[in-house]
Amino acid sequence: MKWDVDNNKYVDYFGGHGALILGHNHPAVMPAVHAALDRGTHFGACHELEIRWAELITQMVPSAERVRFTSSGTEATLMALRLARAYTGRSKLVRFRGHFHGWHDHMTSGHTNHFDGTATSGVLNGISDNVLLCDPNDVDGITRIFNDHKDIAAVILEPTGANFGKMPILPSYLTLLRDLTKQAGTILIFDEVVTGFRVSPGGLQQALGITPDMTTLAKIVSGGLPGGAVVGRKDILDWLDFKVTKAAGQEKIYHPGTFNANPVSAAAGIATLGILSTTDACARANAFGTEVRAKMNEVLVDEGVKWAVHGSYSGIHIYTNPDGADIEPGTFDAAAFISQMIEKPRRESITSQVRMGLLVNGVDMNSGPSGTISAMHGEEEMAITVGAFRATIRALKREGAIR
Repeated sequence: MKWDVDNNKYVDYFGGHGALILGHNHPAVMPAVHAALDRGTHFGACHELEIRWAELITQMVPSAERVRFTSSGTEATLMALRLARAYTGRSKLVRFRGHFHGWHDHMTSGHTNHFDGTATSGVLNGISDNVLLCDPNDVDGITRIFNDHKDIAAVILEPTGANFGKMPILPSYLTLLRDLTKQAGTILIFDEVVTGFRVSPGGLQQALGITPDMTTLAKIVSGGLPGGAVVGRKDILDWLDFKVTKAAGQEKIYHPGTFNANPVSAAAGIATLGILSTTDACARANAFGTEVRAKMNEVLVDEGVKWAVHGSYSGIHIYTNPDGADIEPGTFDAAAFISQMIEKPRRESITSQVRMGLLVNGVDMNSGPSGTISAMHGEEEMAITVGAFRATIRALKREGAIR
């Protein structure tokens, strides 16, 4: 729960943009943060907490042979790309339309616009020219890209699909990507900034048993405080190692950062990951997701509305069916509607109305409308959410926004 300045209470599905898997002000995390603050916020040197933090990550994440801390998820994806290019000696990056990997120059086209791959404002054409965009789950498209381009350094994607599974990636497609990248000597990068330590203690790669070469992390990894990391194979991250690069006669990748592995973020990360690795917190959040999506779909059936509430693990997405397709809420196949989701819907205003209706009735979701669930959501939050959704649907029907 959270409260606004007028003391209105809301069920929180923003969850710190997905960072707060343990909810707000967790009784184990906050004392750890306060203790770290009391010791000092910056030592200008390595510290013991970053070692323990890295040890937890390597124990939990299958791909994490080595860890390099950053200050954000954007920095993590930027470093992962640089590492991939250095390791392979190649230039091209493959991305998927709709997927988000931060705001740096290689990641701007094809997220919410410029789906043709052209450069966005302020980005050099030479950078966008080295980014190859593919449609999600497009087997022929990705196969053709690998056949036509022999200089692909890396493939990066959100492994549950764009926006935490709003546009789902099929597990079989992840398997194909793993096979194609291995055959081509290309680095496969899972962007688990959202899914890491959420869908399972070891992220989606642990849940599905598909191990990428590198993984980018943020949000939960630092316990809701600023921070991120790129993790992966030792031979790739060795490009950051003074001793190894010197012995190999290679130019080390330079990676300074004032707040990399900050001790306060490290303390929050250690406390959070310790809980996630030893409890059923991820499973509880996932179970809540399964139940709340089912109950919200029951509302749609009861009200005769051809929308759907979908998602996986601890995510919620409300599909408002802008094209009026004949869909059934409980059996909706979101993967079949990815192209419609990527394109700007013709009824954008309805999503804003849904979000405002939920907000008026005590539920705060993002503009999707979508939400992330914490391990702290329980029966009270479930009842409020379902009630707010029903009240919102009925209000929109009365106003003629839904027919």
